[in-house]
Amino acid sequence: KVGGGLNLHNTPIKELPNDLQVGDYLNLDNTQISQLPHSLVKVEGYLDLADSKIEKLPDNLQVGDDLNLFNTQITLLPNNLKVKGDLDLRYSKIEKLPDNLQIGGSLNLYNTPITHLPDNLKVGGNLSLHTTPIKTLPNNLQVRGHLDLRNTPIKTLPNNLQVGGRIYINWIKFG
Repeated sequence: KVGGGLNLHNTPIKELPNDLQVGDYLNLDNTQISQLPHSLVKVEGYLDLADSKIEKLPDNLQVGDDLNLFNTQITLLPNNLKVKGDLDLRYSKIEKLPDNLQIGGSLNLYNTPITHLPDNLKVGGNLSLHTTPIKTLPNNLQVRGHLDLRNTPIKTLPNNLQVGGRIYINWIKFG
């Protein structure tokens, strides 16, 4: 058990203890670690897995701040994933978002293969769909911040869309 944060950024460590618990953040950015312990279901601070070899997240994972999955090999997010801060999926291999995903901050899907979003998705900050193959927005989409639709095939906006900030489409600013 680590009472504070654990920063293993760019270290040669390849494995984590099965019973690992962290009281604050966990930074595994640019490590050779390929698996998180199944017992790691709550990280109080941020969880940074950018450029890591991690392929799967534990079920029911809760992250108290940001979750960074930039450029990871992860293809599927676990059910009941809760992220109080931002969820950064840029350049990841994520193909689908779970129906019950909870995001308190921004969601960045830039350059991911995701083709659709779940109905009733609520994003507490900005939502970037920039350079994704998403063709339509889901029913009841709520974005408290800005919505970035640049370089997407989206041609229409749903009637029930709620955006607290600006909408960006093809480099043009609306709002």
